[in-house]
Amino acid sequence: MATTTIQISRDLLGDLKSRKMYDKESYEDIIRDLLEDTMELSEQTLANIRQSEEDIKSGRVKTLAEVESRLR
Repeated sequence: MATTTIQISRDLLGDLKSRKMYDKESYEDIIRDLLEDTMELSEQTLANIRQSEEDIKSGRVKTLAEVESRLR
């Protein structure tokens, strides 16, 4: 992995620090998570979402209680 230095404001540094889920989380991980949020979804993912929406509209879903009762 290459190492580089970037210049950011104290405000941005504070924002990045506030997003840490644990002390040893790297800024690379935080930035990567932020970038992933802005990436486009793949065609397969979009197709899966459309299918799920159709299932919901058609009533092809189970409640949590129904699933739990089947597992017992």
